[in-house]
Amino acid sequence: MASTDGAREHALAPEHLAACAALSASAHWNQNEADWALMLSFGRGYGLSLADGTLAASTLTLPYGQSFAWVAMVLVHPDCRRRGFATRLLRRALEDLARDGRLPVLDATPAGREVYRQEGFCDTWSFRRLALDGAWRGAAESTRGIRVRALQSQDWPAVAALDLPAFGADREFLLRSLAPRLPQAALVAERDGQLAGFLLGREGREARQLGPLVARDTETARALLAAGLSAVPPPLYLDLVDRETETRAWLEHAGFAFQRPFTRMVHGKAGAPGDAALVACPAGPELG
Repeated sequence: MASTDGAREHALAPEHLAACAALSASAHWNQNEADWALMLSFGRGYGLSLADGTLAASTLTLPYGQSFAWVAMVLVHPDCRRRGFATRLLRRALEDLARDGRLPVLDATPAGREVYRQEGFCDTWSFRRLALDGAWRGAAESTRGIRVRALQSQDWPAVAALDLPAFGADREFLLRSLAPRLPQAALVAERDGQLAGFLLGREGREARQLGPLVARDTETARALLAAGLSAVPPPLYLDLVDRETETRAWLEHAGFAFQRPFTRMVHGKAGAPGDAALVACPAGPELG
């Protein structure tokens, strides 16, 4: 075990779930223990703990296939900031990903963006978090031949086939794990007899989160959002890509408020994996 400024470096494991959730809460992030358990089930966790056992900092890497991995949960307890903890864990994670031959990708808050740029990350595209605290005031959307219905087991091959080019890797295992966490938001849209989009969601520490939302066009994305918002009560978060300006205006008119921006960044490469044109809402900055 390495030591940094009185902190012990160690791997994160299931026995650290409560401490990880407390670290999210200290930063007012939305992840709960179920999110941490999911990420640790397939990812690699790096932690720094103080002598009293307090988890002071964390970083996760989530491998998606052999080509890239998500860098997530780069967190430092508010009482332990400006001690180099986040940079130490981030660099260790990047070293491991370089050894594995996986491209690091992440979604950065404004506070982290400059730090990541100094470590070799480049901007690609952006999105923003919108929050709904009160009642959804949106009107029903005209479906124009789009049928939105509950996700069924036989839909998974088509969902995975649509998500693969959108995200850039096979993450069906992740989508399947999210579907039962907010079943009323697990929806698909059909158009001309084919699957044209899907929506999933999950419960969080502060609010329910809608996403990922992958759709072939804006009308399909709006139809899925309208159905999901009619079924899932607030408080709600969703992360909407910046190109969807009309959808953002529609959401804000119906009660959503801007919370914070995010920037998708890639280490040493200009383009992000996947086809951003198919993504209306990411799964969240911790999952991609």
